[in-house]
Amino acid sequence: MSLVGTVVKPFKANAYQNGKFIEVSDEDFRGKWSVVCFYPADFTFVCPTELEDLQNNYPALKELGVEVYSVSTDTHFTHKAWHDTSEAIGKITYIMIGDPSHVISRNFDVLIEEAGQADRGTFIIDPDGVIQSVEINAGNIGRDADILVSKIKAAQYVRNNPNEVCPAKWKEGATTLKPSLDLVGKI
Repeated sequence: MSLVGTVVKPFKANAYQNGKFIEVSDEDFRGKWSVVCFYPADFTFVCPTELEDLQNNYPALKELGVEVYSVSTDTHFTHKAWHDTSEAIGKITYIMIGDPSHVISRNFDVLIEEAGQADRGTFIIDPDGVIQSVEINAGNIGRDADILVSKIKAAQYVRNNPNEVCPAKWKEGATTLKPSLDLVGKI
């Protein structure tokens, strides 16, 4: 069953951000756009390249009113240790959530039970806490945050313009479509 269109399930977890340990819950996803980016584990290979790319796009995401949360099944203590020792991860200023209980990973249906790790899952969540987009990649395929920014712009556009849809490869300012009987079979 797809999680698109569902409300984020309740959770509370510890996280690391900017030299501090903080508590995060599903309530933090309310009132703003959020991106939740699951990855398999700290101190690995593909993960730091993705998380650094996400950090490089973090200012653009913040301009769009989006908060970013990365999540692995490691602890918030492990996130701090990785942040303190990795050049790529040391750049991160967004929230890094620890999910050692696997509650969040199960809530988002990305837990690989036998490994105790999360799939590479990206979720775009609207200000009502409703999941608008889900992307799951195999563990050896990294994601591109530029594509994520484009998806968020499209999601925000259709939320603000509910009678329009964004076609493939839509970019901000490009033409959208207004579904109607007149368009059926003409695209």
